[in-house]
Amino acid sequence: QVQLVESGGGLVQAGGSLRLSCAASGRTISSYSMGWFRQAPGKEGEFVAAIESSGITHYPDSVKGRFSVSRDNAKNTVYLQMNSLKPEDTAVYYCAAGYCVGSGCYVRQMFKNWGQGTQVTVSS
Repeated sequence: QVQLVESGGGLVQAGGSLRLSCAASGRTISSYSMGWFRQAPGKEGEFVAAIESSGITHYPDSVKGRFSVSRDNAKNTVYLQMNSLKPEDTAVYYCAAGYCVGSGCYVRQMFKNWGQGTQVTVSS
């Protein structure tokens, strides 16, 4: 079992940037695919980004070109760099660990370990 703790959320103006971190403990994340999902009030959870153990990354069209996921296995940490933020990016962002490849990484059920989430608020 791997434990995940997100940090780096906060309040930012539209057009600004934030960098989220996801620190893992309990097990090394090197063999895991790591994902980021978000949940806005009144909306369904949404896939944001994933990085496979190989380093292959995946993004939905809504964040492609603005968000970037990376991993530092030596630090057992995953990052989500978010640029050009929009008010519609406001949500609680969750980090997750699992095993997936390709389009399977878009599916939250592929991820079995989840963090508690960090709030991101983008003001207009």
